[in-house]
Amino acid sequence: MAFESIQHRIGDYRLELIWIDCQSDPQKASTAYQEAVIRHKIDSGMLNWHSSVAVAVMEVAARYKVPHFFAMGAAATINEKYHSDPKYGYWMAKGWPVPSKLTFAYVQAIEDAIQKGIWKPAHRSAAIWGEDTDWGRSLGSGFRDQLRAASWTIAAEEYFRISETDHYPLLRKFKDTGVSLLAGTSTAPASISAFVKQAREVGLTSLIIADGLGWVGEWYSLVGNASDRVLDQIPDWTTPKAKQFAADFEKRWGLKPSPSAAGLSYDYANFFIEIAKETLRRYGRIDRETLYRVGRDEVMTGNLTYNGGLVMKEYKYLPETAPDPLIGEGHFMFPVVQYQSGHGRIIWPAIWKVAELQPPS
Repeated sequence: MAFESIQHRIGDYRLELIWIDCQSDPQKASTAYQEAVIRHKIDSGMLNWHSSVAVAVMEVAARYKVPHFFAMGAAATINEKYHSDPKYGYWMAKGWPVPSKLTFAYVQAIEDAIQKGIWKPAHRSAAIWGEDTDWGRSLGSGFRDQLRAASWTIAAEEYFRISETDHYPLLRKFKDTGVSLLAGTSTAPASISAFVKQAREVGLTSLIIADGLGWVGEWYSLVGNASDRVLDQIPDWTTPKAKQFAADFEKRWGLKPSPSAAGLSYDYANFFIEIAKETLRRYGRIDRETLYRVGRDEVMTGNLTYNGGLVMKEYKYLPETAPDPLIGEGHFMFPVVQYQSGHGRIIWPAIWKVAELQPPS
């Protein structure tokens, strides 16, 4: 949709999109990406979802010197690899920061509610759960460290296959520990929706953080009222421009778009278009080498930013945040929401809050 808005043209160039199916598999993704480089001769890559895939494909981008922008694989392993060797600088401008930069919001929202006497957990004990991927473990470690720093006890920490949909044994184990909080994530809609529904079925009364539940626009049809009082981090369509995009998207594709997936992808596609325009202006040509130069010298230094997106006010990168975007109000920041009847109400931060946290029933 972003490229159609410019008729796929920048100057005398026609931009052709080559779709790469990662199949949620690092090896298959690497093979498909290499085919795109060799057979289709792509000049740049853009976007992605899974962290494990990103770690693997970084090798291909580095080998062929293909600048890749705004990959949303977020795990800390990606940052570690990025900083381990300059060649991994081709995997630039991550579209999603490391999970630990965002998990603090959940912990702060919970602690605020406890301090106000809104929630009085029977025990300050938590269980960490998630898919057994770089993403799931990275987010889990963020929760673990930050909850412990807030004087919580971690009674259990368990990870499962990304395709797992039978969570009953794990949830019964969590119930037996008597934990007051379950905190975790999965990027697979079938897995995370099954986790939330089955948690209710086994009688767990813990407060549940299910990071990423709302990443699929049709999430409520998968979970139903089992999602009531679950916490998530997700933006909303707040501006007239964003609401119009969401309406246009649904009309065209027959799906409700998620701001975290469709919205960010649209914004990042438009940011890439600005990068390509700047590349042509500076160098008179658009190719791997010149796109990389603009990414390295302008985007990653904070000189070239993108304003007026659907989801965030400004997308900006700095040497001290690289390869992550700048976090904070006005930049990359997700509110903490609590679901009720299929709608999320913001409970943190205070500047956006429309409701107080509701304790688990």
